[in-house]
Amino acid sequence: MILFPPQGCQFVYWDDWGEALTNKSTPVLCVLNIWSGNVSVLHGIPEHISPGEAIWAPEDAGIIFVGRWHVPWRLGLKYCTNRKSALYCVDLTGNEYLEISSGINSVRSPRLSPDQHHLIFLEGGSVKTHHQCYGLSLYNLDKKVTSTVVGIVDYPAIDGFTGVYSSALARKCWATDSQRILIDTTQRSRKDLFVVNIATGTVTPLTAGPDTASWTLLDVCQDLIVVSCSSPNCPPNLKVGFLPAAGHEQEIIWMALGEDKPLNGIEWKILTFTPHFEHENPKFNSLQFEGILLLPGQEQNAKPPLVVSPHGGPNSVFITCWMLMPAVFCRLGYSVLLVNYRGSCGFGQDSIRSLLGNIGSQDVKDVQFAVECVLKGEVMDSENVLLIGGSHGGFIGCHLIGQYPGFYKAFATRNPVINLASKLGTTDSPDHTMVQAGFDYAQDQLPTPSVLATLLSKSPITYISQATTPVLIMLGEKDKRVHPSQGLELHRALKARGIPVRLLWYPDDNHSLSNVDTEADVFMNIAVWFNFALNRPQ
Repeated sequence: MILFPPQGCQFVYWDDWGEALTNKSTPVLCVLNIWSGNVSVLHGIPEHISPGEAIWAPEDAGIIFVGRWHVPWRLGLKYCTNRKSALYCVDLTGNEYLEISSGINSVRSPRLSPDQHHLIFLEGGSVKTHHQCYGLSLYNLDKKVTSTVVGIVDYPAIDGFTGVYSSALARKCWATDSQRILIDTTQRSRKDLFVVNIATGTVTPLTAGPDTASWTLLDVCQDLIVVSCSSPNCPPNLKVGFLPAAGHEQEIIWMALGEDKPLNGIEWKILTFTPHFEHENPKFNSLQFEGILLLPGQEQNAKPPLVVSPHGGPNSVFITCWMLMPAVFCRLGYSVLLVNYRGSCGFGQDSIRSLLGNIGSQDVKDVQFAVECVLKGEVMDSENVLLIGGSHGGFIGCHLIGQYPGFYKAFATRNPVINLASKLGTTDSPDHTMVQAGFDYAQDQLPTPSVLATLLSKSPITYISQATTPVLIMLGEKDKRVHPSQGLELHRALKARGIPVRLLWYPDDNHSLSNVDTEADVFMNIAVWFNFALNRPQ
């Protein structure tokens, strides 16, 4: 039966969860009886939360779920693992519910042990960035006590464990002994696989070593581990291995289920950068950052042009996995530099903290420093440096063409952030804008003139008058994270100053520009734009 709103209520606005979740407002928990086909809605959920990530409680006596606060209004959820939330357990009658976690920090990925005595989950800390280092927490269902198995890592030791940065735990991550779990997580510029002992907190690497590929955990069944393994010059392939007994985990033997030979014509390496002393963060000094450099296989004396790409986020990261666009550019004869500036995930919580209040400065200087180091240390065409960036990567790219006019031959940007002050009122995640700019955020606060002035001062729009680089702009009409008005603002500013600019508008796509047709069109247009800038044959 279809229910229609009563007369006069057809056009009432309903709050939703923003980017990629439009028209998703208040989810409910349902129980399906697979024998009778009956579906019942579970009642008793607190009114201030939206339930999700539901799993069965021990003996199927209830449901454990993540409840996310949706009052006074919903903040964007996609790509944001920091939303205030708690773990709950509700019985099937809906008469009783128990709040398992404190509700102070964000939580996600509850996973029940095979013996049904323990519940493991990810828990955030005091940092309010959209992504960060997380703790691995354990709830004892018998004693009803929560403990920390793996804590948040502020500053990792050299070659040491850098912390947990997983967006989610694998659906099946427990060993059969109910004493160990498996996690995959970013470690600097790669993703590794670890086994964690819940009794001792010991974190043992299963994939660390000279192989710098990245590993993704897919499934664990009766201690048989299924993973996907790839690198910048090797597409994903499946591997399996049986988890050895506790204390002998590093003796695991991996077996590939297909060929994992690297592609010809692509070489790569991880580069480590130490900022100049004048660019060090006084509160977080001695921080390093990294980049992944892809090199085309070609004649010894050839000097390939360089494509530079800072990631978005800003608390995201490039890892040494298979990435289609960089690989194709490399096969087209370009070198590609992917920069994990300070503030990227995988380098400790202090690295993330260091960027707060310093966007538009620290991140921009890191990328430019990395580019200049590569041009000095590698055989490159320093006269033909190109730039790609989306979202916060577009923010950095717009800063670069304004702060270093003429350095970059061409720039291609997807849904860029251009003006933090105007973004504040149009994004589904205004907290992200405020926190990254160095301010606290509360949903009932209104921006003051001084706050808006600071946001504007950190924005690339203030430098665009100095830019001379031709710019290709690609916008998704349905983008709720970075409203397309940001890209239009850039387009108008460039056009008014006679700077070559082209705007592509994708009416059926959002922030990620990830529809198949869109992805193909985006790459084709970037390649043509760069070829035109370099006077290459089309």
